[in-house]
Amino acid sequence: MTVTTGIATSWAIYAGLLAGILAILYGGYLISWILRQPAGNARMQEIAQAIQEGAMAFLTRQYTTVAVVAVILAVIIAVAPPLGWQAAIGFLVGAVLSGAAGFIGMVVSVRANVRTAEAARDGLSRALQVAFRGGAITGLLVVGLGLLAVSGYYWILLTLNAGDQARSLEAMIGLAFGCSLISVFARLGGGIYTKAADVGADLVGKVEAGIPEDDPRNPAVIADNVGDNVGDCAGMAADLFETYVVTTVAAMLLGHLLLGKVMPGAVTFPIVLGAASIVASIIGTFFVRMGNNARGKIMSALYSGLVIAAVISAILFYFLTAREFPDGIRGSVLGLQHNVTSWGIFVCALIGLIITGLITYITEYYTGTQFSPVKRIASASVTGHATNIISGLAVSMQATALPAIVIVVGILVSFSLAGLYGVAIAVMAMLSMAGIIVAIDSFGPITDNAGGIAEMADLPEEVRGVTDPLDAVGNTTKAVTKGYAIGSAALAAVVLFASFLQELSNKCHATAGAACATHLPTFGIGEPYVLTGLLIGGLLPYLFSSLSMEAVGRSGGAVVEEVRRQFREIPGIMEGTAKPDYGTTVDIVTRAALKEMVLPALIPVGVPIIVVLLTVFNVLKGNAGAQMMGGILVGSIVTGLFVAISMTSGGGAWDNAKKYIEDGNYGGKGSIAHAAAVTGDTVGDPYKDTAGPAINPMIKVLNIVALLLVGFLVH
Repeated sequence: MTVTTGIATSWAIYAGLLAGILAILYGGYLISWILRQPAGNARMQEIAQAIQEGAMAFLTRQYTTVAVVAVILAVIIAVAPPLGWQAAIGFLVGAVLSGAAGFIGMVVSVRANVRTAEAARDGLSRALQVAFRGGAITGLLVVGLGLLAVSGYYWILLTLNAGDQARSLEAMIGLAFGCSLISVFARLGGGIYTKAADVGADLVGKVEAGIPEDDPRNPAVIADNVGDNVGDCAGMAADLFETYVVTTVAAMLLGHLLLGKVMPGAVTFPIVLGAASIVASIIGTFFVRMGNNARGKIMSALYSGLVIAAVISAILFYFLTAREFPDGIRGSVLGLQHNVTSWGIFVCALIGLIITGLITYITEYYTGTQFSPVKRIASASVTGHATNIISGLAVSMQATALPAIVIVVGILVSFSLAGLYGVAIAVMAMLSMAGIIVAIDSFGPITDNAGGIAEMADLPEEVRGVTDPLDAVGNTTKAVTKGYAIGSAALAAVVLFASFLQELSNKCHATAGAACATHLPTFGIGEPYVLTGLLIGGLLPYLFSSLSMEAVGRSGGAVVEEVRRQFREIPGIMEGTAKPDYGTTVDIVTRAALKEMVLPALIPVGVPIIVVLLTVFNVLKGNAGAQMMGGILVGSIVTGLFVAISMTSGGGAWDNAKKYIEDGNYGGKGSIAHAAAVTGDTVGDPYKDTAGPAINPMIKVLNIVALLLVGFLVH
């Protein structure tokens, strides 16, 4: 069957545009529904307003700072000969929409929190509904704006370039880079903010002053609640928005490089998968519900929406694959010894959904209070701080094994079925579930804030009886989403690296023609520049993480000093007769986070540029620059995967071990075990909420910048 490029491309683009608009419209409906819900009494609204103002102040200043960097980079991209103005405009579009997804989601999140606290008066079912719908807005904006950006800009580029797919897809790399840049800043800035505030609030409030986590007497309590939103809502949204867009663009580019001449529909098939899952995710949101007496089934209620969305997606994938690839693909194009069937491509998509489920379950196993790893850390806390830390580190390292095995098996099976394109389809299918996954994640900061508002507003104990179990589950869902983000980022980076190699080969053929065989760089482990690149790339996640952790330490130290100062200099805070100065603490954390995020964020952008400059000025001669760049990309993927998983799972396990003890186990609050668990949680906080999650965008920024600059590496 012959499929013309125009028909295949137009059908997929229209599907992407319609699905993206549908997600945004449904998100808009949920926003209006959330804002119509009662916002509680005057005290609750006053607290919520303080959180809103702090979050808006931080994000406004953060995006103002990033905007300066973005404009400078856009100008550089526009004037660089291999790139051009189309890539520069795509870069700005990606940056703006990535920031918008997190910004709008956070604006809704800081309004859904107080409404969730008020809904808790009516019971668990109502509170869950408000919190989840608030989170669903962020999830739907991530996939809706992401698919709209990819399909819409690709459509514009094809029009401008008279249907030239190659030129259009090269410009699309700029779109992916814009998303990546915002993501790494949002993840770092939000992560540093939330953990600096959390560490400062915990160390002085809970440990030194002996007051509860959300006690209004703590000068850092508002900053802590702000941090939940700018880190776990805006930061996660920007992270998965970037992964979603980058994966879609990389899969399209790989489809063009491998199959564009024989199967034009392979280029836009990733858009079709994303469109199908948006419809499935919207349907899945209607199945997240539970009764007021089903306290132990909150996680099951959330997972029911995910399962329904995955099942519907799988069914749609089957029919769409059969429609798009009715005659299969010639295997010789993919480097396989057999023809690739539509069934094989469908199985690759199914593998992506299966990986999503397995990564979700594995992460929950290592971070959930009902499972052995968290209980082992809690048990180790009985003998003190050191044994808590040792046990937590052990769990964090163990948590890397199963996800790595799942990812390896997924890559090998997908490759055996449809080559590198099969791997790309598996990753795209996995990322297509981002809408419902982010909805489950954003549920977490909303319920966390709801509990804090309930305590600060002195609401009845039965309200905390509803918000506390929701918050405990939200803590696990945040860890699960980070596991999903890391797993998908690792797979996306593999696809990006494959695209880098294919684009390198393509540029070589364009430059050297038939002589390309002798000019194309080899990437054997015995090549010295490949090996040194591997070592440099392997170093980067460690260096990046260390700078992020130190940033939290310095920023958290400033918060500690400010909280101590207020306790010391403002009489009546502990007696409740004087109000702390929340604004000063918020301002200190904001300034510290924005200052500290710059240096780590420059690493993934700067390293590829340095390699290119060394190549352009002939310091790295011949193919040495390309070989070193390839080694750097692979090295960062390998070590980054393990560092990120160990940090996020270990930090989540430390956090829930503390909560497990606070529930009355091993002596409960105030015991030796609890004091040790608070220390472990304080160590784990920057692990799971700052350094670990930020490795995802760091790896992809490295790959995207390398892909963007590949033309400079070919002689």
